[in-house]
Amino acid sequence: MGPPAAPGDSAPPEDGDQQGSAPASSNMQQAALESLPPPPPSVSPLPMPDSETGSITLPPVPDTELIEESQYGPLPTIAPDGRRPIDMYARPSRYAAVAATQAPPRVAILVTGLGLPGGPSGDVIDGLPAPMSVAYGAYGRSLQDGVTKAREDGHEVLLQIPLEPNNYPTEDPGPHTLLTTLPPDENMKRLEWLMSRYTGYVGVTNHMGAKFEATSQSLQPVLEELKRRGLLYVDDGSADSTVPQIANTIGLDYSVVSVEIDGSQSNAEIAKQLANLESVAKERGIAIGVVRLKSTTAKQLAEWAGKLEGEGIVLVPVSAAVRSQRQS
Repeated sequence: MGPPAAPGDSAPPEDGDQQGSAPASSNMQQAALESLPPPPPSVSPLPMPDSETGSITLPPVPDTELIEESQYGPLPTIAPDGRRPIDMYARPSRYAAVAATQAPPRVAILVTGLGLPGGPSGDVIDGLPAPMSVAYGAYGRSLQDGVTKAREDGHEVLLQIPLEPNNYPTEDPGPHTLLTTLPPDENMKRLEWLMSRYTGYVGVTNHMGAKFEATSQSLQPVLEELKRRGLLYVDDGSADSTVPQIANTIGLDYSVVSVEIDGSQSNAEIAKQLANLESVAKERGIAIGVVRLKSTTAKQLAEWAGKLEGEGIVLVPVSAAVRSQRQS
């Protein structure tokens, strides 16, 4: 599959079935990364809620100093004073700067599937505990409205980008999928289009992508770009992923998901997977679960979260889990 069509300087279409334009993008070099100032200590633009699950409305987005204008629209960037999207768009958590071994067991939940073809409507997250993080894809209409509503309800947001799976194109994540067959500059164009679809996200996670994540020469420029823009990365944990090696080398804030849960499974199977997530958290100190949410499973997920405190486990946002693991 070739690169997406580039119809001049037009803005990306709201219809996810169409392809948007792609501005030129400079190749990222390691020297450029090394010239960046070190990231500042984790900071929060908001006071801590009374508890991890306390009510809080995240501030309106974007912060204009965290925006770089492009032909597509706004792209995330590090502010002149060093503030990063991972710091300023995150839900506050008292555990964000605490090593995994120095606090109660913690679990983070990343809800995915919104903003993807065939995904549920945004109101599927109504009633979920605010510390649960939400990932929106880059396709569909009114994505910024959904992101804004999620943040108003206290959920921090990640961007879910389509990466090449092993059986591509039989299984196709969409027209702007990053591919191992494309040169890095073409993948950068696609990445910029994806990143411009809305603002206010702390980082990026993958939609599919087993082949892409296993191909380091394709993946590394992408992770370098996320690092340069002050974003975190959450990897769903495919067996041959090279994310850990690359991320550790370049100093990217990242984490690998411990448990994947498909919302189309039976309630009994979902309960088993959630129990597994609790076990991992108790063993390692912290664990991240990714849930491809369906409307039928949202209630079960909320009820499970309400029982965590009785198990001695704390529910935290994904950004807190990622930064806590970096402290370890």
